[in-house]
Amino acid sequence: MDEPMREQAAVLALVRVSRGEWYQTADVISEAGSALRLLRGEPVILPAERQQYARELAARVSPADVSQAQTLIEHVTAQGARLITVLDEDYPENLKLIFNRPPFVWVRGQLEPRSLRAIAVVGTRQATGEGCATAARLARGLAQARVTVLSGLARGIDTAAQAATIEAGGRTVAVVGTGILAPVYPAENGDLAERIVESGGAIVSQFWPQAPPRKVNFPRRNIVMSGMAAGTVVIEAAATSVSGRNRRLPCSRARSGRAGTRPGPVSPWSATSATSSMSWSRSSRRRTS
Repeated sequence: MDEPMREQAAVLALVRVSRGEWYQTADVISEAGSALRLLRGEPVILPAERQQYARELAARVSPADVSQAQTLIEHVTAQGARLITVLDEDYPENLKLIFNRPPFVWVRGQLEPRSLRAIAVVGTRQATGEGCATAARLARGLAQARVTVLSGLARGIDTAAQAATIEAGGRTVAVVGTGILAPVYPAENGDLAERIVESGGAIVSQFWPQAPPRKVNFPRRNIVMSGMAAGTVVIEAAATSVSGRNRRLPCSRARSGRAGTRPGPVSPWSATSATSSMSWSRSSRRRTS
């Protein structure tokens, strides 16, 4: 096993034994600069409270845990996906800027880690025809502006936005609430998932490879989706829904951001005006300053 894979296996082993939030483990690993050094008990520069957390974490990991993690990586890789940890150079740049970043993501397809031109388009699963048309129109405008469209591969607004992006020749990334090797959820979007990958996009998951769709996964998925995006547009979502809560995520992240929201019934508005209003130079900086 080469050094990069040993590091990745060590990251997974540390996360597997984590008893708290995973982002705390991601922070310790990132600040230490090496998961292997933590496991070996080598000196690392960390605040006192994190030194204690790191020692307790490493003490729970056995050599067998690292071997099992290596086997998992090899298995997933053989299925056409790859692992990116918080220590890897291709970890998404936008995700590095949020405090609750995941320690790893699994990726199928092409992920452009340094692409900052990405907007999340999300909304209700019970979308109206007007809402789907709005999502599609916005997605086409973003695609024409060479902006990556992020969404969650869910029914309704997500499906409309991602399908329209592909049809417009754009690039879309689906951040899912299941494992990268789990059956596509919902099942009817299996074909869409394949088209996303075939068109140069990617499927991204922060969960263990076979994780099923669980209710708790989707708010966590939305943190990653919001974190990967420069902004979030919510179309037809109640304030209490997962998508509705997603528009408040930028307020809870370490970096600043803005979220556009279209709760409930929407009035037609053009993707052209939406994309032209977010000039990727001056106006983008004004919104995030």
